[in-house]
Amino acid sequence: MTDAHIVRHTRTSRVATGVVVPLVVVLAALPYYAPGSVTRLLVDLFALVVLASMWNLLAGYGGMISVGQQGFLGIGAYTVLVADLVGLDPFLAVPIAALVAGLVALPTSFLVFRLYGGYFAIGTWVVAEVFRLLTVEVGAVGGGSGASVTGLSAYAPALRGAVIYWCALAALVAAVGGVFLLMRSRLGLALTAIRDEPTAADSLGVEVRSAKRIVFVLAAAGCGVAGAIIVLDSLRVQPDSVYGVQWSAFMIFMVVIGGLGTIEGPVIGAIVFFALQQLLSPFGSWYLVVLGAVAVLAALFARRGLFGLLTRGGDVRLFPTGYRVRAPTEAST
Repeated sequence: MTDAHIVRHTRTSRVATGVVVPLVVVLAALPYYAPGSVTRLLVDLFALVVLASMWNLLAGYGGMISVGQQGFLGIGAYTVLVADLVGLDPFLAVPIAALVAGLVALPTSFLVFRLYGGYFAIGTWVVAEVFRLLTVEVGAVGGGSGASVTGLSAYAPALRGAVIYWCALAALVAAVGGVFLLMRSRLGLALTAIRDEPTAADSLGVEVRSAKRIVFVLAAAGCGVAGAIIVLDSLRVQPDSVYGVQWSAFMIFMVVIGGLGTIEGPVIGAIVFFALQQLLSPFGSWYLVVLGAVAVLAALFARRGLFGLLTRGGDVRLFPTGYRVRAPTEAST
């Protein structure tokens, strides 16, 4: 082992890179050769992947269990509506939605970070409800009835659908790629230590509060982008819908099913959730029953999620974020 060296990329990750990059290129060209019905379905899927990745960043890496991320999703959606009302192109409002959600999350963090464990989870839910109640009181954005985004009517339907799709794809790449790069940074190493044992991490000099605050703000910004994409796709925003706690339930479901604390898990969980939505939506309330049953089965028989089940608990990563010591002759997976 005298010639052992430190590596990050593995054979599996190099293969994944060779597949993911061409796949993104193919997906980017999809509006040119696929019907609008297909791209619109993918917009829904991409938004779910963004939401799952953000909740996983918050809980899986930051150790913060939140059930109030729908608050920032709603802020992102209403940012698009306000931009439309003042005459700004709704597509330009997508990055603004991320900025506004992040800015709102910063002072919010000083409030909710005073809470721990279950109190933190309930506190974030209360904050999201406050956002909803405040929005209902603003008549300029439709109050409790909501309002429609009319600025997109200037675009031809095909072009509008294509641009929404590209925005959603860009958000997906930014969310997954951003989490990957973040976890490979010094902040990612600090988050791993905080998640495992915050007290020990603090004693070793890790700025626990600062690291968690950065993650909280970034996760809120990502949820804001997802909210913006959702309202662009639906062309209407209504407070009870965008601020509904079911969004947090969906995020938790996707991450738990896919695999908490992995980059690949939320993507897999979002695909499974999306497939169940499409297959079971005609069955009404039975759709929720099946989702609950799947979640229970996953908790019992796949505690590391579907990604952990697929890799059989091995150290296989399509997006490796840590280091490993390997001899030159050692096979890498």
